[in-house]
Amino acid sequence: MRLLLVEDEVDIRSFLRRSLVEAGFQVEEAADGKSAERLAADGVYDVLIVDLGLPDQDGIGLILRLRQLGVRAPVLILSARRSVDDRVRGLEQGGDDYLTKPFAFAELLARLRNLLKRNSPAAGEATRLRVLDLELDLLRREASRSGQILQLTRQEFVLLEYLCRNAGRVVTRSMILDEVWGMRIQPDTNVVDVHIYRLRSKVDGKGQLPLIRTMRGMGYVLKDR
Repeated sequence: MRLLLVEDEVDIRSFLRRSLVEAGFQVEEAADGKSAERLAADGVYDVLIVDLGLPDQDGIGLILRLRQLGVRAPVLILSARRSVDDRVRGLEQGGDDYLTKPFAFAELLARLRNLLKRNSPAAGEATRLRVLDLELDLLRREASRSGQILQLTRQEFVLLEYLCRNAGRVVTRSMILDEVWGMRIQPDTNVVDVHIYRLRSKVDGKGQLPLIRTMRGMGYVLKDR
């Protein structure tokens, strides 16, 4: 699940990013409205967290602008503004839920998952990815092949989710590093190859039809037929 976190307070943003990544989200972050608008216009997100007290504009204005740009992902407003009027205004101006600071991360996570379920056109289908006999449960963060649960690490699951979302399409190492690890440049690292090797041993093991293919000189592809 891809999430855009818009929060100007460094400590809160760092805490949320770390905690959300551990919970299985792919997190992009912005410290101001302008950066958030650029990221939202260039990418597709499943859910957004938006603080109202941004340094360059009010968060409500940002939400309205994103809606004008066609961003339809649910928005969880995160704010120190606690009055009933503030909460009502936030919900009436494009927010889907409202959580006041200080907050418990467990509650924030529960609200995010509820938004994802509530805003899915077909909840049972939209929270699962299926490629042939490989299935990912995005809420439980579980993967199975032919009905057998695969014992994946958190990073392996995120990588497999990215491959599934791009099934049939070749993805390069740079694309994987960017989307899965959040790296903006191609570093001299074999982290992708190592994780692909480990993931392939779990997904394609025990005589299964190979799904994860290496395209020499290009990247990797999850075969969908």
